[in-house]
Amino acid sequence: MTESRALEGQFAIVVGGSSGVGEATARLLAAEGASVLIAGRDEQRLAAALERIDGGDAVTGQRLDGADPAAIAAFFEGIGRPVDHLVLALSGAAGAGPISALDPKDLAAGFDGKFWPFLHLLQAALPRLSVDGSVTFVTAASANAAFPGTAGLAAINGALQAMVPPLAVELAPLRINAVSPGVIDTPWWDRVPAAHRAELFEGLAATTPAGRVGRAEDVAQVIRMLVGNTFMTGTVINCTGGANLPTGR
Repeated sequence: MTESRALEGQFAIVVGGSSGVGEATARLLAAEGASVLIAGRDEQRLAAALERIDGGDAVTGQRLDGADPAAIAAFFEGIGRPVDHLVLALSGAAGAGPISALDPKDLAAGFDGKFWPFLHLLQAALPRLSVDGSVTFVTAASANAAFPGTAGLAAINGALQAMVPPLAVELAPLRINAVSPGVIDTPWWDRVPAAHRAELFEGLAATTPAGRVGRAEDVAQVIRMLVGNTFMTGTVINCTGGANLPTGR
């Protein structure tokens, strides 16, 4: 087996695989020989992602609402083969804002949109996961940053990251890891007007050692490493272009 087909015969599920980091991850895993199932809430976005990935029979899609525990249970009950790798790439935006004005309902909505889906997905997947497989969380650098207005996001992503080490011990030899991305240019940012987004990215790039904001492929490469490296577990890897470093810039 060549290195480029290192995942031949393995099966991966990428939840949140219809765009951004999830889509890039599915494309990379399929290119290395894995069969990949991408899941997301919007069937049209899933269909469009499948066209862009162009993985043939190796990549399929299925609708799944990550906020619906019953749908999650039914989804995994319908999986007819062991799952070697589970990537949870759901994103959320609720819960941001100055703490003085943060409505607890908005923070709860943030947990409902990301934290609880991650937990429910992991629990439902456990009976289907290969003993020596892997689970990778995609969290966010807000967990360890100190930007005003991100305390709620830090709580959500920090809670997920705090679970990684104890889960790695509890569920061993199943491997549990996380990737914590910084600012990544994905459709998540489409909610910001294009001109403002370009200005924001330019400003962030100027203060980041890497000199740019991230691409979905940057994060996907880290996920691919965690999927394939059987000596990596209980680890949270920053993928921020150095934005988390105290450069003084």
